[in-house]
Amino acid sequence: MQSTIKSGLLTLPKSGKGPAIMLLPAWWGLNDFFRNLSTRLARNGYVVWTSDYYGDKHASSVNEAYKYKAKLNQKVIFDNLLKTSEYLRHSNFVTRDTLSIIGFSMGARFALELSEAKPKSISEVIIFYGTSIIDYSKTQAAYQGHFAEIDEWFAASGVAKLMKLLKKREREVEFYTYKGTKHWFFESNCKERYKPKEAELAWKRTLIFLKSHIQK
Repeated sequence: MQSTIKSGLLTLPKSGKGPAIMLLPAWWGLNDFFRNLSTRLARNGYVVWTSDYYGDKHASSVNEAYKYKAKLNQKVIFDNLLKTSEYLRHSNFVTRDTLSIIGFSMGARFALELSEAKPKSISEVIIFYGTSIIDYSKTQAAYQGHFAEIDEWFAASGVAKLMKLLKKREREVEFYTYKGTKHWFFESNCKERYKPKEAELAWKRTLIFLKSHIQK
């Protein structure tokens, strides 16, 4: 079941309750791919709230995404994410005190920064082709990352620096780089970038990571 709630899409599993995941899309916003991904996660037993950055609109091209992002007040978005994380934690359809976050590109940066801002609320962070170089001293989460080998948006040196930072803070971290892939390789709507074999492997690793950390 899907419904709109607090500037995002809420997708419930068949049982109507479960552990919560905040799903933070790439800069396209809430397009059909991320709607479908919400459903896939819900089918695995999770309550999924997916952020809707641009209201009822989403970008369908890089140029359009640039325009939407330029008008986006990212502080307002981040503040809303902070509030939503607390709303989810205290909802009667959520069965766990902490949340997992899955973020893509721009959403990956939000996910990482949320784990620092809400260390007691965020217990798992999964990121796809995105980084953020912040302090991480307050975090308590476990981290998994999926990165493109050939990425014009995020350099391999930034990924290495992020891993070094997280290990310095003694956080659990597992990062994967997928050979021959480019930015957005996981997203089936990005036809020229999508790599189905690598996307399926990343999906399996994501589910294993979630299941291994969440006691249902």
